[in-house]
Amino acid sequence: MTMVEAVIFDIGNVLIKWDPIQFYDRVIGVDARRALFAAVDLEGMNLAVDAGADLHQAVEEMAAQYPEHAGSIRMWRDNWLEFVIGPIDGSVALLRRLRAAGVPVHALTNFGHTPLAMADAAFPFLLEFDSRFVSAELGVCKPDPAIYAAVEQSLGIPAKGLFFIDDKRENTSAASARGWQTHFFEGSEALVHDLDALGVAGARFGWAT
Repeated sequence: MTMVEAVIFDIGNVLIKWDPIQFYDRVIGVDARRALFAAVDLEGMNLAVDAGADLHQAVEEMAAQYPEHAGSIRMWRDNWLEFVIGPIDGSVALLRRLRAAGVPVHALTNFGHTPLAMADAAFPFLLEFDSRFVSAELGVCKPDPAIYAAVEQSLGIPAKGLFFIDDKRENTSAASARGWQTHFFEGSEALVHDLDALGVAGARFGWAT
């Protein structure tokens, strides 16, 4: 059994549920949302923000390019926090149990400067990591190998000692290719099971009793 020396969490859809589609469906309707997403590369805009672009500038540039959708595009900035449905309670509880057990916990996330500041203010548990590796601060996004290399260099832990949790296959695959242990996140129960099977302290409820 390979020892886990640090647990590394993604944030979006691992610790907080983030879903812009549910927001747009509710506010402008399903048909209008489908037309918006088909016409405007909001995913590409979001990726640019994750890589370090200014959210306000990125939104205004896209709104100018697609004036017929300008109001809806600006919602990506003005209503961003409403894209977050809430915390994923089982994952948050796990994070705190691991910390209480003395397991090093870190974040590796694709997140823009302004969105992360909003998320931090709304969900203070996002500040409870030992360290965070944020794409906008590093200027590179998952699954680029450079972001994983930055984590390895900073932590000084062999790749095989890192356990990484992400909700996107391409991100866990990139980490696996470097020798990291990985978990494709579909729910906190399966994650707890995997960590417990590896003997990670604090994984199970009631670990200290």
